[in-house]
Amino acid sequence: MRLLLTICLLWMSSVTAFAHEVRPAFLRATEVEPAQFQVIWKQPVLSGQRLRITPTFPEGCTQSTPRLDRTGDTVAERFTVSCDLLSGALSLPGLERTLTDAFVEVRYLNGEARTALLKPAEPVLPLEGPQASPAKDYLWIGVEHIIFGWDHLLFVIGLALLVGGRKVWGVATAFTVAHTLTLAATALGGVSLPSRPVEILIAASIVLLAAEIMAKGKGKATLGVKRPYLIAFTIGLIHGFGFAGALADIGLPQGTELLALFLFNLGVELGQFAVIGMALFALFGLLKLGKNWRKTTELVTTYAIAGIAMVWVIERLGGYWV
Repeated sequence: MRLLLTICLLWMSSVTAFAHEVRPAFLRATEVEPAQFQVIWKQPVLSGQRLRITPTFPEGCTQSTPRLDRTGDTVAERFTVSCDLLSGALSLPGLERTLTDAFVEVRYLNGEARTALLKPAEPVLPLEGPQASPAKDYLWIGVEHIIFGWDHLLFVIGLALLVGGRKVWGVATAFTVAHTLTLAATALGGVSLPSRPVEILIAASIVLLAAEIMAKGKGKATLGVKRPYLIAFTIGLIHGFGFAGALADIGLPQGTELLALFLFNLGVELGQFAVIGMALFALFGLLKLGKNWRKTTELVTTYAIAGIAMVWVIERLGGYWV
C-alpha cells in the first residue's frame, strides 16, 4: 500500500508539471513580395515559461525584430524574412529538448507550398527536393494527444476503471464520435469556444468521472454506471473543443483538410485503444495477484485521478479570474 501511494504521488507531481507539454508549435512563412516573407511563429507556454526555440533560416537570410503577442497559453512572434527560401533548410534548434512537435509551412507567391511536421528527433525542414504530404503527420499528432495529453489520458483511464470489460471499447468509441463532431465543427465550420472555460470543464469532467468510479465501488447505480455511453458522448463533446484548440494553433493543411481531420481522429482512437488495452491488462494482472490488490490499486488510482483533476480545476480557475 505504501509503495502504491508513493508511486501515485510521484505520478501526480509529474502529470501536474507536464500537463500541456504535448501542445504543438506552428511556424508559417508567407511570401508577400519576391524574396520577402511574413513569418508567424507560435509556441506554447508551459508552466508560465515559453519554450527556448528560435527559428533559424538559411545563411544569407535577414529578418526584422520580432513583435511579440501573448494569447492564453500561446506566444506568437511576427517578423519578416528577406531571402528566397528556395534552398538550404529551415530549422528549430531547441525543439530537440522538448516533447513538442512543430508544424511548419512555407508558402510562395506562385501558389506552391512546402510543409512538414518537425519532431524533436529531426527539427529541420529542407527547402529543396521532394516532400511528402503533411496530412499523414496528423495521425501521429492524434496518438500523441492521447498518450501525452494528460487530461485526456486520465479520462480514458477513468473510463477503463468505470466500465471495464468489452463494453469499454464501445464507450471509448462514443467518446471519439462526440469529440469528432465538435472538432469538425470548429476546424471546418468556424464554431469555437474560449479555451480557458473549456479547459476548466475538461478538468471538472475528470473529477466527475472519478466520483462515478467511487460511487460504483460502493455499489451505487449512478448515471455513469447505467448510461456510460451517454456520459462518454456528452463529455466527449467538451473534450472535442480541447482537441480543436490544439489543432487551431497549427491549422489543417490546405487542400487535404478532411484527410488530416480523419487521420487526427484515427490517431486519437488508436491512442485510446492502446491506453485502454494496457489498463485492462494491468487490472487483469492485479486480479491474478488477488482481489485485494486490484481493489486497492483501483482505489488509489481513482483518488490520484481525482486529486490531479482538482489541482487542474483550481489552477485553471485561478488563471481564468486573474
